Amino acid sequence: MSKFAAGVVKFQKEIYPKNVDLFGMLSKGQKPEALFITCSDSRIELGMLTQTLPGDLFVVRNAGNIVPPHSNSTGATTAAIEFAVGALKVPHIVICGHTDCGAAKGAMDLDKLDNLPHVRDWLGYMRAAVDIVGAIGQDLNEHDRMVMLLEQNIRLQLNHLKTHPTVAVAIAKGELQLHGWVYDIGAGEVLALNAETDAFEPVSELYADEVGEYLKETTAHAHG
Repeated sequence: MSKFAAGVVKFQKEIYPKNVDLFGMLSKGQKPEALFITCSDSRIELGMLTQTLPGDLFVVRNAGNIVPPHSNSTGATTAAIEFAVGALKVPHIVICGHTDCGAAKGAMDLDKLDNLPHVRDWLGYMRAAVDIVGAIGQDLNEHDRMVMLLEQNIRLQLNHLKTHPTVAVAIAKGELQLHGWVYDIGAGEVLALNAETDAFEPVSELYADEVGEYLKETTAHAHG
């Protein structure tokens, strides 16, 4: 704990004083730009990956970046989605998987998880993705099969997401956009699902227009 305690002390002495106005604003409420659903894996650091500040993202993390299909049983992920869309009115939801995902590996062989019954049951929400890989990925090597699973899982969880009433309504009203990403930890690359082609493309290419416009606005603001 010494490392974490030292980090808090550094935050209080060095970071907070430089951002008093930001934290003062955040103390009055939040208006995040997106709900970000990603894996609990300790290697996923969203502030670093997306270069965002506190208040920008409403975050849900769990093993395998899973979204259970909507049901009448209340769960933490379901409640968080409902709050983010129904109360906070986020305009975007991103589901982000990652390479070397332990949850994805576990989903490929659930029989080995008998000593982790809750994990085994949770990863059952990835079953359709696993079955797709088993059906059409038999001729692929282990690496490519895992890549296929990560991408199929993103597609599956996006479909699950659309079963949530608040999400379905917001999409129907044109107030919400869904995004599927896969983060390659070793390469620093992020691939995003192109809804028109159903293929994964580099974020830098798929969002090129949006990125260009954002950079123009931030540059203009900096010189304003």
